Amino acid sequence: MTLRSNKKQAREVSLSEPIGSDREGNEITLLDVIETEDEAVEDRLHEEDKRNLLKGFLFAKLSGREREILLYRYGLYGYPEITQREIADRFKISRSYVSRIEKKALSKLRECYDASEIAF
Repeated sequence: MTLRSNKKQAREVSLSEPIGSDREGNEITLLDVIETEDEAVEDRLHEEDKRNLLKGFLFAKLSGREREILLYRYGLYGYPEITQREIADRFKISRSYVSRIEKKALSKLRECYDASEIAF
C-alpha cells in the first residue's frame, strides 16, 4: 500500500516547484512558464464597445467616399489595405485629395468619438 501511495505522489506536480534555471541562474517554476497576464474582462468589453462605437460612426457619419477611403486605407472590415496612391488611381483623383479626404474623415470620427465620451 505504501508503494502505491508513493507512486501516486510521484505523478503530482507542484506549480511552484523549480523546473530549471534561466541564463542568470534564477530558478524557474512551472508557474513562471505558463503564467500569463490576464486582461481584465471589463477592459476588454470597454475596448470592444469603443470599436463598435467607432464602427457606427464610420457608417453613420461619413459620406460614402470618406468611408470607402478609410476602409481601403486602413484595411478595415475585409477591405484590402492600400496606399493613398492606389486609392487615388481607383477613384481617379489626386493623391493629395485622398489625403485631404482621409484627414477630414478622421477628424469627423474624432469629433463624434470625443462627444460620445463626454456623454458616458
